[in-house]
Amino acid sequence: MRYELLIGLRYLRAQRKEAFISTITIISTLGLIIGVMTLNIVLAVFTGFEEDLRERILGFNPQIVVHNLSGRIVDYAAVTQRVAAAPDVVAAAPFIYGQVMLSVQQNVIGAAVRGVGPDSEKVITLQRLLKEGSLDRLAQGASVPAEGGTQAVPLPGLILGKDVARQLGVHVGEAVNVVSPSAAPSAVGMLPRMQRFAVVALFDSGMAEYDASLVYMDLHEAQKLFGFDGAVTGIEARVVDPFAAKQVAERLRVTLGFPYRVRDWMDINYNLFAALRVGKTVYFIVLLLIVLVATFNIVSTLIMVVMEKRKDIAILKSMGATRAGVGRIFVLKGMIIGGIGTVVGNVGGYLVCLLLGHYRFIELPKDVYAIDTLKVKMYPEYFLAVSVASLLLCLLATVYPARQAARLPPVDVIRYE
Repeated sequence: MRYELLIGLRYLRAQRKEAFISTITIISTLGLIIGVMTLNIVLAVFTGFEEDLRERILGFNPQIVVHNLSGRIVDYAAVTQRVAAAPDVVAAAPFIYGQVMLSVQQNVIGAAVRGVGPDSEKVITLQRLLKEGSLDRLAQGASVPAEGGTQAVPLPGLILGKDVARQLGVHVGEAVNVVSPSAAPSAVGMLPRMQRFAVVALFDSGMAEYDASLVYMDLHEAQKLFGFDGAVTGIEARVVDPFAAKQVAERLRVTLGFPYRVRDWMDINYNLFAALRVGKTVYFIVLLLIVLVATFNIVSTLIMVVMEKRKDIAILKSMGATRAGVGRIFVLKGMIIGGIGTVVGNVGGYLVCLLLGHYRFIELPKDVYAIDTLKVKMYPEYFLAVSVASLLLCLLATVYPARQAARLPPVDVIRYE
């Protein structure tokens, strides 16, 4: 063992007259542990929140959407085949999107409608989100009692978000009036289209903005309701690798050409994920200040050790120790403190993250955060990044005390001893 490391380890042990310095060393180490642990926990929580939100969005939304600049795609069957035949595309299906009013007796709310066909399940996997009813009933419809009578009449199917159903006060098997803003000619002029639908299923996406504002109906029924006459709003597609959706969208943009517009899920939700990335970066920088404060304690500890060990330093230099060797003693002591704090902080952060992932200690308002509890996701590279940042700050903290110790003149010290 080199003498610098041996002496550095010896200076960590407290003697009776150095008890105060040892206390400051312990406080510095604890501060570093808390800083590293907090930083790891926050990164894991932010990453878990981001990934959980991304999974919900990808499970509930298409990864690529194709629109026509005119607002409608008339030859959608041919376009759907071209999109489905593109490399790395798993499935493609047409859809219709529009705004409607839903009414049941005195309850009236606005909602967004997505008209989907039988192939849409390959793209958005709606079935796994259903909490009641069946997706097969969407195209088949259901029979419900007629208004003002007991005789059952067949109606087209409608799938509601659970919060939409709650606001309307309806359940599976009941009827809902759907009013489209697109006008239809009548004997008294142009009137909004209105049709009764039977609620065949309820879905729970886990995201309040969808559950409280989105409904599904069969593609052909949506075409009739909105007066699309054999056209659709767009084509949605699912790809092999969601993170390669941007490259697939670029190829489709070239293949389809004008007047089609192709967007991927990252482009559609750019603002949301950009905000999450900025938030994670800001929290990393802010919480890194906790580690920085702990390193200032290391600086003060080493300076006090240098002042206390002036005689020892002078003797070492008179015995042949170089200035670099003396400096390394205090660098190693500071790095030992930093290493202990970093390792223990990483272990503590890992254990806390395991507890947060297994037990739901913190409940969140679902309508605000789209999740009801903290999600935790740990990656080794994040722990490595925190460790490197912590050790670098500790290394910088040792520079000044080590230089002061190395520049200490032994003659002036020994002369007065």
